Amino acid sequence: MNSKTNANKVEATFDSPAALISVGQENFSFASLSASLAEIRKLEGVIGYILRSNSSAIIDLEPPENIIQYALLSSQIYDSCQEIAQQFNLGETESMLVEGENVKVLCMGIGENRVSVFMERAATDLGIVKSILL
Repeated sequence: MNSKTNANKVEATFDSPAALISVGQENFSFASLSASLAEIRKLEGVIGYILRSNSSAIIDLEPPENIIQYALLSSQIYDSCQEIAQQFNLGETESMLVEGENVKVLCMGIGENRVSVFMERAATDLGIVKSILL
């Protein structure tokens, strides 16, 4: 995966399940969320997660060949839910949960950071939301 930002070129390989891409300084909130998500990743039923800010991203998903599809799905869910909330004057959305036949995705915006946690449909998401917000 190649990415261009201004004059900086960042290259990342996804040889391991977790990949860190950074083009700037990470904020404290990002580092704290990263630590929380690493613990959440160990829970039964959690497939993986994507954490991204304006300048960094951490991706820990299995299988690695589906990372692009997961990233697109995550982005589309977040953007669609924001648009729906705006159209219906619902105010700021705290979290979005989309359930499919076998998988569900929890998306949250926390400051400038976006979090997406992918899990099996049977997994409990309430504890995950609490862990992220603490």
